[in-house]
Amino acid sequence: MTTDSRDSYTRHRMTDAADVLIADAVTDDMEQLLAVLPQRAQTRLAEHHRLSDLIEVVLDLGRPMEARFPDGFDVLGSDPVTREDMEFVVGNIGEFDRDNRAGIERTLHRISAIRNRHSDIVGLTCRVGRAVQGTIDIIRDVIETGDSILFMGPPGIGKTTKLREVARVLASEMQRRVVIVDTNNEIAGDGDIPHPAIGRARRMQVPNGCKQHDIMIQAVENHMPEVIIVDEIGNEAETAAARTIAERGVQLVATAHGNEIQNLMANPTLCDLIGGIEAVTLGDDEARRRGSQKIVLERRAQPTFEIAVQLESIHRLAIHHDVANTVDRLLLGKVAEPEVREVRPDGRVEVVARAQLELLSVERENPAAERLRTEIRHAQEAVSGRKLFIKGVTRGKVEKAIRALRGNLTIISDPFEADLLLSSKNYADEVAAFSSMERPMLTVRSNTYTQIYEALREVMAPAAGSLEEFALQEVLDAIDQAARTNEPVELLPQNAYVRRLQHETANKHQFRSGSIGREPRRRVMIYPD
Repeated sequence: MTTDSRDSYTRHRMTDAADVLIADAVTDDMEQLLAVLPQRAQTRLAEHHRLSDLIEVVLDLGRPMEARFPDGFDVLGSDPVTREDMEFVVGNIGEFDRDNRAGIERTLHRISAIRNRHSDIVGLTCRVGRAVQGTIDIIRDVIETGDSILFMGPPGIGKTTKLREVARVLASEMQRRVVIVDTNNEIAGDGDIPHPAIGRARRMQVPNGCKQHDIMIQAVENHMPEVIIVDEIGNEAETAAARTIAERGVQLVATAHGNEIQNLMANPTLCDLIGGIEAVTLGDDEARRRGSQKIVLERRAQPTFEIAVQLESIHRLAIHHDVANTVDRLLLGKVAEPEVREVRPDGRVEVVARAQLELLSVERENPAAERLRTEIRHAQEAVSGRKLFIKGVTRGKVEKAIRALRGNLTIISDPFEADLLLSSKNYADEVAAFSSMERPMLTVRSNTYTQIYEALREVMAPAAGSLEEFALQEVLDAIDQAARTNEPVELLPQNAYVRRLQHETANKHQFRSGSIGREPRRRVMIYPD
């Protein structure tokens, strides 16, 4: 076997985005795949100069075998495939499931069967499975946000490979509790022992595709994960399960059928992943004010996924950093440009296009918003470096809330050393024994991310009266800016009561407004006439 056809090899590239050396270590377990193929195929492939680029080997009864590559295929000799060849391959792999898929134990390779009307196997597709360390470095900053992420793209572009590396990075490098819901063992390989490519992540096998939604719910209810990874959400039950997971404060990383968000918007089954779309009938006055028809399309709810990544090619992807914002803009007939990143031929990562969201961010010339950010920053500095003791709440949710609030609280295990106490209602009496004037206590009714976020925000944000005053002034400044620039203006996140006041203020001044984003970062957008 040549050097390029070894089981593992390493490529290096430089990325100017982080200005560090990134190593892509590719493990393909090629010898195990070759061992299950007929001898003549093994001989030809072992000597093939492009073995490291091999995608799959195809065996069809009565035709020569083919080796397929990203840009074409090579015929492996002129001899046709016989039934003995088929039996040889089938005898060397695991059992086929009801989806006609099988694997090679402790590898990532996948063998799929084509059967005739009598259920006899007449075709085999032997697909190469690879673990590629470094493949998500181009979006590592996105993965580390803790937000739920949806990968989209055409088949064979590397969605599952990226999921596998996400699992390893989050579990082994970031020490998160990761559970993979592995339908047909696509992510972690065949057999009961998962492939080392997923690191410390745990794997729950799915007996067949019809049970994937059940295993998704079992994962979140039985194993206390901080992250759940799922490949190919494709039906209504799985869509509902995904929403259930996200609403429990668990980071969800998954793939779905569709090349871009517009495909999901047009898919009645998967549309709920991005918030769903419904027809709304406007009153005559509202329709005239908007300059639209009386029946318009609007987003029904918050998206299950905060971030969407469109894989356009192996070396190019587009990132929607705020799915709610993207869907809202598309429904208004506006362009929602994602951030586009590309790996150049020299190995450098380049941001080809900035996200449209940056033009709508709160970092703008808005006096009220700037004053509010200053007050919030001062409040955060007041608790900077303090120690937090928690009881009855999930550590991962608390850490996520601290990151979202840009705080500097350190979670400790000794309540006597803590500056602040946080507990659920069930443990309030126990934790109250440690509280004092110098050691205040926060209590949440239930262990949800939203309540934890709101509780911590109480000590890291300005008083409610001041917040309301600034929020209403922010609307007036935003109206002025929208009138001058003819561009939408995004306000700071607020609770439902303050958002309602902001909508009323906008309506009073005859400006259109809408709410975007997901709690606790749901916020108002002011639109120009």
